[in-house]
Amino acid sequence: MAIRTARLDELPRLQDIERAAGLCFRDIGMPQIADDEPPTLDELAAFQRAGLAWVSVDGAGTPGAYLIAGRVDGTLHVEQVSVHPDRARRGLGRGLLEHLAGFAGREGASALTLTTFTEVPWNAPYYARCGFRPLEDAALSPGLREIRAREAAHGLDRWPRVCMRRDL
Repeated sequence: MAIRTARLDELPRLQDIERAAGLCFRDIGMPQIADDEPPTLDELAAFQRAGLAWVSVDGAGTPGAYLIAGRVDGTLHVEQVSVHPDRARRGLGRGLLEHLAGFAGREGASALTLTTFTEVPWNAPYYARCGFRPLEDAALSPGLREIRAREAAHGLDRWPRVCMRRDL
């Protein structure tokens, strides 16, 4: 699989990837997450225009996974990374995270950050294996506090969540 910047014409495919990837949350008692809509095309386009949207593509150039990121308090924040279930367990998510780490390092960012569910095996435990560590609430930057507040307002705090950081 190759990683490249997402194209505007691929944004509907990114939504499809996220919807498919989200279905597994239904199996663990989180149907609200499974039913949550992906970012809108306009939201995805903003990441793409900013140069902060990447896809992992197969030999035919078809995206099977994607990552979008934002700049938050001197870090690059993983807004979303999703892998289509048909392409799971092939290192696509980890490859996208490594790509982002390289990009962030070239930009002079100090770290990667993200927020995730603590008790979902393919969330916090996975990110820990990818070099992220949990942050205590007192260590959150203003931007991360704002992200967590938006998530809480969206109802995501119904399940335990954590901010994580990977120093570069």
